[in-house]
Amino acid sequence: MKQIRLFTLLLLSFALLAGPVRADKVDAFIKAEMEKRQIPGLALVIVRDGKTAKSAAYGFSNLEHKTPATLNTVFEIGSVTKQITAAGIPLLQQEGKLLVDDKISKFFSELPPSWTNVTVRHLLNHTSGIKSYTGLNGFELTKKLTQKQFIAALAPLPLEFAPGEQYKYNNSGYSLLGYIIENASGKNYWEFLGERIFAPLGMTTATNRQPSIVVPNRADGYERRDGQPINRDYDLTDIFSAGAIVCTVGDLAKWNAALDSDKLLSAASKEQMWTSGKLNNGKAHGYGFGWRVEPYRDHNNIGHSGSTSGFSASLQRFPDDKLSVILLCNSDESGVATTLARTIAGFHFERKNAAQP
Repeated sequence: MKQIRLFTLLLLSFALLAGPVRADKVDAFIKAEMEKRQIPGLALVIVRDGKTAKSAAYGFSNLEHKTPATLNTVFEIGSVTKQITAAGIPLLQQEGKLLVDDKISKFFSELPPSWTNVTVRHLLNHTSGIKSYTGLNGFELTKKLTQKQFIAALAPLPLEFAPGEQYKYNNSGYSLLGYIIENASGKNYWEFLGERIFAPLGMTTATNRQPSIVVPNRADGYERRDGQPINRDYDLTDIFSAGAIVCTVGDLAKWNAALDSDKLLSAASKEQMWTSGKLNNGKAHGYGFGWRVEPYRDHNNIGHSGSTSGFSASLQRFPDDKLSVILLCNSDESGVATTLARTIAGFHFERKNAAQP
């Protein structure tokens, strides 16, 4: 109980240190949710009609040192990484270096026979049937597996279903996509992202979450035990191109802005990314290329959550409303960033409806 009171006092003390600001419905909501859910730190950007309507940070990036979270705080974005990895595929397709319907055997010298009919598209929309390595032993960050070692570790595991027969969220597929980007482009995955996405868009903080890298303003991740925040366990899984990007909320806003133009990806490429994949029986399953494409409260919603040990992230786009909500925090609560981001979007819907005659 004493620790809970201390956590609340820390949040209140930061609010006092931050000085007087004009409170609004979003501020009140976020501060209440952070206290209730014990979220140490959080940063968000709200974009309306292509302009930043609100950018704010709350709480702490490090509880031990009482380091305030700011708009310069670097958070892990987890599986929000997938949309950036997925973007690498149409970039290479635009250059004629691959096709989304290529079989993945085109890019690897050795694959298990059961993967013969798996295509790049199957990896992109989680319909490959390949076993996801999440939760399995042998894929820890400390192992530093090579491409061949990664494939060899998965090879003995039977397919969970024939390619295209089912949808099942799968981190293995997105790690394989990172390797395909490397083999098709001739560049290291991180070099490719840096040269083709991060640098052109001015995403100066975006990088690999590798613990050995010195990342200025990096937030610490927190888990909860018995209702109390604890430092996260650093025995991490290597999530590579499935979820290893870290950056500020502002850099994700730059990525989001690029999607509103054809600066990076052609209109045709974005349409591919934002169209639900279909199973072999023709049924849509609600996932495109690195994006979930299902409505929220009857509003067209293109978005994705991210979750790693001690972090939660979300980027939610509502194209018909010309609204985007981007939220990053250092909490391990599953899906919390998306829950908060969508609630904030709901405030916009309510205001918009109230303004209509």
